[in-house]
Amino acid sequence: MLMCVRTTVNLPDELYGEVRRRAADEGRTVTSFLEQALRDALARHEAGDKPPFVVRPFRGDGVMPGVDLTSNAALLELEEEGTDVDSRR
Repeated sequence: MLMCVRTTVNLPDELYGEVRRRAADEGRTVTSFLEQALRDALARHEAGDKPPFVVRPFRGDGVMPGVDLTSNAALLELEEEGTDVDSRR
């Protein structure tokens, strides 16, 4: 027989609502939905999943002058200016 532990988890209302909706859409209970979500998260952690991509500079020259990768606004400015990325190398 499978042993189960009963516990209380405090979730923000909006998160619980989303979990409830998703579980219902899949025809599952909230418990089974959360159980699978936790199993998936633990498996990813144990597998040491890496980010989906890694940013590497072109040709090892580093970031191009004037490009601030930490600022979405600065990157948007470059795009709006129509800056030719290749000309900045």
